[in-house]
Amino acid sequence: MYLTPKSGLFLGGSCITAIAAVGSVFELTSGQPNFGVQATAIILGLSIPLTGLFFFAAVRDARANIK
Repeated sequence: MYLTPKSGLFLGGSCITAIAAVGSVFELTSGQPNFGVQATAIILGLSIPLTGLFFFAAVRDARANIK
């Protein structure tokens, strides 16, 4: 395993943003989001691309540390 602290941080960020995206989808489909429709939609819109970016950065960092 080539997990460095930096790639672990990126992977953790990817997990958190993925959880936020799934939670936002459930909140929006329930009809009454806790933070309101607009705030929940903004969270969803930001968390989807951030999940991909964090995951890509984690993989790139891990590959850079293969010896």
